[in-house]
Amino acid sequence: MSNILIVGAGKGIGLETARLLVDENLLTISRNVTPELTSLETAFFELDVAKDDLNQISLPDELHGLVFCPGSINLRPFNRLSENDFLADFNQNFMGAIRIVQKCLPALKKSKSASIVLFSTVAVKLGMPFHTSIAASKGAIEGFAKSLAAELATANIRVNVIAPSLSDTSLAAQLLSTEEKRVASAKRHPLQRIGLPEDSAQLAAFLLSNKSSWMTGQIIGVDGGLGNIKL
Repeated sequence: MSNILIVGAGKGIGLETARLLVDENLLTISRNVTPELTSLETAFFELDVAKDDLNQISLPDELHGLVFCPGSINLRPFNRLSENDFLADFNQNFMGAIRIVQKCLPALKKSKSASIVLFSTVAVKLGMPFHTSIAASKGAIEGFAKSLAAELATANIRVNVIAPSLSDTSLAAQLLSTEEKRVASAKRHPLQRIGLPEDSAQLAAFLLSNKSSWMTGQIIGVDGGLGNIKL
């Protein structure tokens, strides 16, 4: 049984990942308590890793996996975004990851073989209007992950990134609030559907497992083909 910490496990992709890995020794972090997460009976910590005291987190001596799921969808024209908007996205999407990786690194190293899974977005690769703030902060995640993967390779710690497109989660609820919006969003993807939380969660579970033991420094799209195919 592996010790795995999932940050952002209260809903969406993080919750689905926790459900898939419920038979492992799971530690979970969320800013809010949710009934769905509570029902999984994990070792739970209610806090915001971007700003709260991480000494509240009690880690096992060895940690085999870390998944950082928090994200934001702040879609506005560039001229309507303030410096504070950029900083808020950067803190939530990037600095939160930095803080929790630094917190977990000693325990990850002690495991002798560990996996870190981070999340980006297809918008970093593709370039999409109104995504400047989120793409900038998630682009930082991708650069960080590649450099960290190189640095930690000798410790047998793998670092990979999942880059989804629009997925049917509460985070995207406003973008999928009508049937017309859902149909239009599906049609933008070559595979003609919106992503599901389990699409990304299944990949996260794979990247945490020994089945991906020869993969590190990768940015993997879970995007219905949007990042690579034009129909």
